[in-house]
Amino acid sequence: MQINIKLTQEKDKNYDVFIDELGSLEFDAKVAIITNPTVAAFHLEKVRSLIKSDELYVITIQDGEEYKNLETIEYILDECFKHRLDRKSVLVALGGGVIGDMTGFAASIFQRGIEFVQIPTTLLAQVDASVGGKTGVNSKYGKNLIGSFWQPISVHCETKFLKTLPVRELNAGIAEIIKMAITFDEDFFIWLENHDLRDKEDLKKAIEKSIKTKASIVSQDEREAGVRAVLNYGHTFAHVIENETQYKRFVHGEAVAIGIVMANELALKLGLMSNKDVLRIKYLLQRYDLPIDYEIKSAEDFYEHFFLDKKSNNNKITFILANGIGRYKIENSINKKLVIDVLKDFE
Repeated sequence: MQINIKLTQEKDKNYDVFIDELGSLEFDAKVAIITNPTVAAFHLEKVRSLIKSDELYVITIQDGEEYKNLETIEYILDECFKHRLDRKSVLVALGGGVIGDMTGFAASIFQRGIEFVQIPTTLLAQVDASVGGKTGVNSKYGKNLIGSFWQPISVHCETKFLKTLPVRELNAGIAEIIKMAITFDEDFFIWLENHDLRDKEDLKKAIEKSIKTKASIVSQDEREAGVRAVLNYGHTFAHVIENETQYKRFVHGEAVAIGIVMANELALKLGLMSNKDVLRIKYLLQRYDLPIDYEIKSAEDFYEHFFLDKKSNNNKITFILANGIGRYKIENSINKKLVIDVLKDFE
């Protein structure tokens, strides 16, 4: 299957997402694959055999969210210079969302920008991180605060790669699928309630639906000036949780699952959601062993961390909330006391 990403601001950079169609990749240029040891052990030789290029190099970085920083970016760039890559060279991201985000960011700044290709090997990266051109790294102040918008020239999602994923990582990707259904598509949410994504055919259908949903959103709003911000549902809370736990306790999708639950409690207090729908979402998350609770040490400190989020503006926090199931509402004027009351429920 082939899904086209149509860009409104950079129409000459439209590209395709291919699902289970990975074949020979030919480049009239030098190519460097960016990966980590875990992914390389499973998939590197296969991908190397498919790439036809003038010269082919492999740049291996350490595995883990804690290495998603400027130090690693500098290492990638140093390796690019050592291999004498030039402005016609291509980077290939082989891995999950961390690899994709860092490869895209490195590509965007190496010699003022070179092309890159996404080959996501995790479910989370396939349904979300690899599509849309958001790249970047974390800082001590928060997640993905340093980065750029830089679109890949193609994305290749192979469901067979998911066979090597630990169950925990697979479930983390399912959290992102559920996230999109809650805010954009009630029928899809009902479908998820009645199907099991541990079945490979159901999972493939969910991947296709999620990528089509994100493709539609990115096509409308390439630079996150409007509707694309809704994809951050659950993330405002999740990014604080990840920062507080130094990216070691939860994988990203798990933090998003908790963030969804927190956002829903806020929506419940605002009258945007019914208790029944809040429970339906919790049940669906729990079906895939996703966490739904987190012990906050200080509600006040947690609240202050919101202001380091990219979605805060003019000292106002933007919250993406579900408005029932299948709809959303963007709120940027919620009373602090109301938010604190929600956070105190998690203390």
